[in-house]
Amino acid sequence: MIGIIAKKIGMTSVFQEGKLVPCTTVQLGKCVVTQVKTEAKDGYSAIQVGYGEKKEKNTTKPLKGHFKAANTTPKRKLIEFRDYEKDYPKGPLKLGDQLEAAVIFEEGEFIDVVSKAKGKGFTGVMKRHGFSGVGDKTHGQHNRQRAPGSIGAGSTPSRVFKGLRMAGQKGGHRVKVQNVQILKIVADKDLVVLKGSVPGPNKSYIVLQR
Repeated sequence: MIGIIAKKIGMTSVFQEGKLVPCTTVQLGKCVVTQVKTEAKDGYSAIQVGYGEKKEKNTTKPLKGHFKAANTTPKRKLIEFRDYEKDYPKGPLKLGDQLEAAVIFEEGEFIDVVSKAKGKGFTGVMKRHGFSGVGDKTHGQHNRQRAPGSIGAGSTPSRVFKGLRMAGQKGGHRVKVQNVQILKIVADKDLVVLKGSVPGPNKSYIVLQR
């Protein structure tokens, strides 16, 4: 697996073949290799990539030593990619190397985007699962329009089955969108333009991988 960490800037649109195409702009910045794992030492091959600056006063002493070994400043976001060097075109990576999107990806290529969805808080069954509700106020049902209704049988089985769709936390989970096309790579400004939408709020961290 090969990839890079980025930050979502926001949505815009570009003209492509006479059509206005919605797209998402992401900021790459400097992705630094903070750790290289090998099969001989760690049991598997992987690299750890750091992104985003973090204040030293907010960094623990073990992490300070971890970043110092890579000769880099403390990073806010750390992601690990397995078997990275198999697909990396420039060969073996070492501590402190910076990753470039123009080297890893190409314009027009289809990649996967991993992000954290927007948190919606505690929501009811209509918003969370698309329940239709009661629909009318007849027969004295003045407060049952958005209620979930019955949740199961009575004495048999005398319990609620696991996985029943009910009210609860919506959003805030890990989302992976596959086959997102790269429309443009602006190398001098470290920007990548992706076709369509990407999960998560603006300024959130996302992972581009293939």
